[in-house]
Amino acid sequence: MKVTVRGALVPLRNQRGISLIMVLVAVVIIGIMLSVAGQTWTTVMQQAREEELLFRGDQYRRAIASYYNAKHGGKGTYPASIEVLLKDPRTPNPQRHLRQPYKDPFTGEDFDLISAGGQVSGSIGAAQPVSGFRGVKSRSPLKPFKQDGFPPEYEKFAGAASYSFWEFVYEPPQVAAPTPPPAQP
Repeated sequence: MKVTVRGALVPLRNQRGISLIMVLVAVVIIGIMLSVAGQTWTTVMQQAREEELLFRGDQYRRAIASYYNAKHGGKGTYPASIEVLLKDPRTPNPQRHLRQPYKDPFTGEDFDLISAGGQVSGSIGAAQPVSGFRGVKSRSPLKPFKQDGFPPEYEKFAGAASYSFWEFVYEPPQVAAPTPPPAQP
């Protein structure tokens, strides 16, 4: 290749330096593009896991509700383990409240179980401890992308600092105490 210098054609002898600079610029541009693509891919994957967490957590909440409200042996009790949701042993024909045991999509491990806790007073007046679990939650410390627009049963998820605050819990409906009739004058 020849270059014009002061009106004369002079051969360009050191093209290796320019080629090296061009290769370095190309490597930097490719690196920036891969970095942006990696961040985008990470975001897409976290959003997909978030949706899967909502699905799986809701499956557990529904299974616990089904177990709690089952009309056979022990209505009004929480399950003692995930296994009883898979095959409820309280009747001769076991009922399946949950199709399969789901793993936490963020950690790949089992969900944390939320204890039923508390006490229930019987007709005799003696309080009995409530056993079993009433829900599940993730152990993930990541901040959720979804911060609002949840269905009514999950409104408390709004503004959560991490997925570990998303607790998929079945709370039985509260029965209102009957109101006494108005006093007669």
